[in-house]
Amino acid sequence: MHSADCESAGRESVYGESVDGESAGCEEGPEPRGAATLGAVAADDAPRPWQTDRIRAPHATKIVVAGGFGVGKTTFVGSVSEITPLRTEALMTAAARDVDDTRATPAKRTTTVAMDFGRLTLDADLVLYLFGTPGQKRFWFMWDDLVRGAIGAVVLADTRRLADSFPALDYFETAGLPYVVGVNHFEGADRHAPEAVREALALPPPVPVVPMDARKRITVVDTLLALVGRALDTLPE
Repeated sequence: MHSADCESAGRESVYGESVDGESAGCEEGPEPRGAATLGAVAADDAPRPWQTDRIRAPHATKIVVAGGFGVGKTTFVGSVSEITPLRTEALMTAAARDVDDTRATPAKRTTTVAMDFGRLTLDADLVLYLFGTPGQKRFWFMWDDLVRGAIGAVVLADTRRLADSFPALDYFETAGLPYVVGVNHFEGADRHAPEAVREALALPPPVPVVPMDARKRITVVDTLLALVGRALDTLPE
């Protein structure tokens, strides 16, 4: 049967006739090249439940990690990010050493000049995007852009130089953005109780103070969970 007849037989079957391409003696054409492969890919790419169920769709949230110079912001983001973190570090020059106080971090050789960026999936329904701010005063003009759209901030503090935390605390207090204080542990530094750090920083009671180590993923996750809880507590009822 010619191809035109096969097409006609196929059309007739649409209207309820018993004739189709196969019963009319038409040979079934070869399967289009790549059809099987495409079927396998389609199966692999089948939408996941949270992609089709709006109730389970993941919520993307933005969190800022701030604090003074050399307080551990880049380490914080890098230790918890599930993707390769974006870093904008540059080598410190002799001129910068005259401006930046490196006495507490003498081994520091680089500094963030724009931002750090990472991502963490806390749950199937919650994805955190982390933005680390530069610590030096000359880069503070970028903070407004980095903070825009954030649900809250983690302010890292080094107990050897708590005064470096005040600019970030003042900024978020003024902006009305929820924040927590992560007391980063450095080798050789004395450990202080959270309440002692709260008193030294004159923090209001609702602000969580979380002892942590920016090198250890689990303590970073705990700090982020504390911030998420704090942000939820500040939502209007």
